[in-house]
Amino acid sequence: MSELAKKHCVPCRGGVPPLKGDELRALSAKLGGGWSVIDEHHLEKTYAFEDFRQALDYTNKVGAIAESEGHHPDVYLGWGKVKLSIWTHKIDGLTESDFILAAKADEAYRA
Repeated sequence: MSELAKKHCVPCRGGVPPLKGDELRALSAKLGGGWSVIDEHHLEKTYAFEDFRQALDYTNKVGAIAESEGHHPDVYLGWGKVKLSIWTHKIDGLTESDFILAAKADEAYRA
């Protein structure tokens, strides 16, 4: 389990600046492959599956993780794929919790 996946998301109360530059690069380096930081605003990754059922099962796993962490990604489900977009809506940008949720999503995919 990755260092990030061992942590828990912290609710954002607002009033904190989103991560930028070097902070984003450092956290991105701790994630597994395939994640993109889009415009220093959100994380994005698409996972591939053999069929719709596997993609749906993974979507449900990510949903359960999101509920337990109190941090919810945008989830796009299609035949054989799931795309996650993650950011902290309260500050309209990225926090460490977004990277934690991304790492947990990767762990669920490997399981």
